Amino acid sequence: MSQALQDLLDLLDLEQIEENIFRGRSRSAVVPRVFGGQVAAQALVAAGRTVPADRTAHSLHAYFLRMGDPGAPIVYTVERLRDGRSFTTRRVVAVQHGRPIFVLSASFQTYEEGLDHQVPMPPAPDPASLPTSRERFGGYDHLDADVVLRFLQAREAIDLRYVEEPPYGRYGEPREPHSQVWFRTNGKLSDDPLLHVVLATYVSDMTLLDSVLLAHGRGGWAVGDVVGASLDHAMWFHRPFRADEWLLYDQESPSASGGRGLGQARIYTQDGRLAISVIQEGVVRVPR
Repeated sequence: MSQALQDLLDLLDLEQIEENIFRGRSRSAVVPRVFGGQVAAQALVAAGRTVPADRTAHSLHAYFLRMGDPGAPIVYTVERLRDGRSFTTRRVVAVQHGRPIFVLSASFQTYEEGLDHQVPMPPAPDPASLPTSRERFGGYDHLDADVVLRFLQAREAIDLRYVEEPPYGRYGEPREPHSQVWFRTNGKLSDDPLLHVVLATYVSDMTLLDSVLLAHGRGGWAVGDVVGASLDHAMWFHRPFRADEWLLYDQESPSASGGRGLGQARIYTQDGRLAISVIQEGVVRVPR
């Protein structure tokens, strides 16, 4: 396991300070605020620690309320909404400086057999044939060196490989509002199902709004032609998967309007099983 991955796992390992109350550390993201994927992942950890081990997460729905302060801890309070025979529901509120910054509802289910179908996995090149983040950023002379360094540091625990050029790599003219990345952790994880769901949640916030930028030929915050932030986030976990094995994140944007952009995506295992569905809306504004 890489040191960067161990550091990320330590970041997601919350301290329990009271029944149903947990505390997490923060760190700076690529932009000077707490990364939304970190808050979502930590909130899911808090919820999962109040749920029986035989129940796995099947969905989450969340709202980002305020920017997180990377210099302060985050307190997560879990409300036990329901403990049924098959489903368990939790609500988590993340608080900093006495104010809520994030709220999440998550549902967990015991395993059961049922109807099974899925849309097929779209074509994508083998991840081993694609450049690593470090290799790709090596060709971006138009980006500030500090921006490149922050990107690489933020993604050091994750091996994330774009199929095509990301928005900040080639911009200025609109492209198809569709993006694909392969990702996996930079090291093996334990077999705890919650850990794999939490790591996928963490990564899911990294690139989902890229397709909004592509549709308008924008490079994103890295080149300063848009400003934005995540507004809400939803995920459905359909089938077992491992976050330390390659996952294809197939993303698209069906709409942008009113200063907001919508991204939707499916995450597949390398052998073609649909593992996760994701939808997120974010603020995407053009600076005046």
